[in-house]
Amino acid sequence: MALIRVLVSGACGSMGGYVSRAVDAAPDMRLVAAVDPAGVGHSLGDYVPDACEETRQLTVGGHLAAALVGSNADVMVDFTTPAVVMANIEAALNAGVAAVVGTTGLSEIDLKTVARMSEAKGVPCIIAPNFSIGANLMMRFAAQAAPSFEYVEIIERHHERKKDAPSGTAVKTAEMIAAARSTDPLSVVPTERHNVPGTRGGVLGNVPIHAVRLPGYVANQEVIFGADGEVLRISHETTSRACFMPGVMLAIRAIRDLKGLTYGLDKLLQQ
Repeated sequence: MALIRVLVSGACGSMGGYVSRAVDAAPDMRLVAAVDPAGVGHSLGDYVPDACEETRQLTVGGHLAAALVGSNADVMVDFTTPAVVMANIEAALNAGVAAVVGTTGLSEIDLKTVARMSEAKGVPCIIAPNFSIGANLMMRFAAQAAPSFEYVEIIERHHERKKDAPSGTAVKTAEMIAAARSTDPLSVVPTERHNVPGTRGGVLGNVPIHAVRLPGYVANQEVIFGADGEVLRISHETTSRACFMPGVMLAIRAIRDLKGLTYGLDKLLQQ
């Protein structure tokens, strides 16, 4: 079987480095291109020194469209920023390259746009707010618990460099909780007086979401359900970005058998 040819967009970032190492170590994949404006002209080995010689010798490019065509990539993996991710997805789909996207901050309109582009081009795309297997199970368990509790709140904690808030994981969790309920419960405990505006968090689908940004965190989330006399906490803690790699590898291997847009790694876990 031919190796899966992978291009990593955002290769010089923290997640990009982990993806590059994982692809480099996978026996059924080959890293054929690395793109990141922060590292243009450098060898990828400056950022991923523990990869094989061929991977270390790759020159980091800054022009994604050219790299997609020149590398003859099968799959683009994108961990960049909300400011550029839509343009990157469009470039990949236009080049006929399947896209695996972990960049968060996409709106509902963005997702609908990607779905239309993916269908029109006949090129699949996977967008996952979280590639951790444990985090996706946490979301699934929260959706299972949702019909049994009237009140729920989400607390998500990430490192201080995260570009968006709330996290894509928190947004998807709130959406899954709302979809799992047959009725429209209150969910938001009323507060008579807000001494500091925003103290009760933002609300999505009647689910309050609180975002914490502090050094020391990677990506943690807690879903708290409350009822008379009891509290149920469903939590997931990330101690290393390595936990995202099994999900990324799963998506790279599965995407060629998919059509259109797949939103959420949970769709692959159900198969």
